[in-house]
Formats: sequence, C-alpha cells, structure tokens
Amino acid sequence: MGRLSTVLLWAQTHPLVVTGMLVVSLLLAGVYAIVIFMAIARMDADYFMRSEADRDSWRYRYTGLWLVIRVTKNLVGVLLVLLGLAMLVLPGQGILTILIGISLLEFPGKRRLELAIVKRPSIRRAIDRIRQRSGTEPLNLP
Repeated sequence: MGRLSTVLLWAQTHPLVVTGMLVVSLLLAGVYAIVIFMAIARMDADYFMRSEADRDSWRYRYTGLWLVIRVTKNLVGVLLVLLGLAMLVLPGQGILTILIGISLLEFPGKRRLELAIVKRPSIRRAIDRIRQRSGTEPLNLP
C-alpha cells in the first residue's frame, strides 16, 4: 500500500505533469483511431486471400528499397512493442501500441494470428462497419 500512496502523493504534487500525460494519452488514442480506421478502409478486400506478392510488384523491381523499408518497419514495430510494454505501467495506450507494433513486425505465424483475430465475430463486425462507412467492400476471408 506504501507504493500506491507514494504515487498518489506524487500525482497530487505534480498536477501539471499528470494533466500533460492525460492530454498526450488522449491525443495518442485519437491518432491511433484515425490510423486504424484509414488502414482498415484502404486495405484490399482480398488482402487475406493472397498468399504472396506479385512477381511484377515494385518490391521485386526495387529490392534494395524494399529491404530498407522492411528493416525500418521491423525496427519501428519493435520500438512500438517496447513502448507499449512500458505504457502498461505508465500512462498511455499500452495494449493498442503493442498491437500496432506487432502488426508492423514480420515473424513466422503472423498471418495465422492476423486471421484468428480478424475472424472473431466482434472484430469482423467492427471491420465491416468501418469498411461500409468508408464505401469499400467487406473483406474476403478464407
């Protein structure tokens, strides 16, 4: 109980810092909501039906650039996962930050994990509503 009273005392003596952290947390939640809405709305309807990128796509024409993008994307993913873990005990959107970080990472079984999440009825309904509002067709799932 001593640690909790210490944290509460610190929060009472630093109201400006606590208010700032609250505002930043709310702004991050808003930014995350917009980014997630845009990503879901722009996703190809057959995203989960494709197994591999077309051999004619730009990633095969510009392999050096694609490698830089992959490394950068994975580094940002690791950073977001670490920040999300810190936010589990600090103010912030910890779980959401971890999920966004995981979505950027490349690891074995990621596609299976994505499908398991997207196939959950409540998640599927939410995704379909977002896509309907944006005027795009529902996702095709295997």
